[in-house]
Amino acid sequence: MPHVFEYALVRAVPRPERGEFMNVGAIVYCAPAGFLRCQTHVDTERLRALDPALDTDVLREALRSWSQACDGGGPIATSSLGQRFRWLTAPRSTIVQTSPAHSGLTDDPQGELDHLMRTQVLPPAAHP
Repeated sequence: MPHVFEYALVRAVPRPERGEFMNVGAIVYCAPAGFLRCQTHVDTERLRALDPALDTDVLREALRSWSQACDGGGPIATSSLGQRFRWLTAPRSTIVQTSPAHSGLTDDPQGELDHLMRTQVLPPAAHP
């Protein structure tokens, strides 16, 4: 039987004052399955189009901390999965932000995360 799940896209916002962003990851939360995971992919060349001076090491470190929070590490390790998802998807004005949270039904939360990465984050595959 399918479970309710929630997801948000993770966005790199190199210059928050400009409001320009690029999707660099996805977070999927499914309470009934005890699932909270974040996957990321940084395409440095595409991000440089938004800000040639972007410090990608800072961005990668921030994204590592997000994945760590999903895995139960860092300062919010004692929080529930739901609390961690809400904290990660809360509005913020930093170089890492999320889309609004969306919901759906799934039998496979990891499959949903993989699908989001393929369709919303990774560059489209070249077509012959």
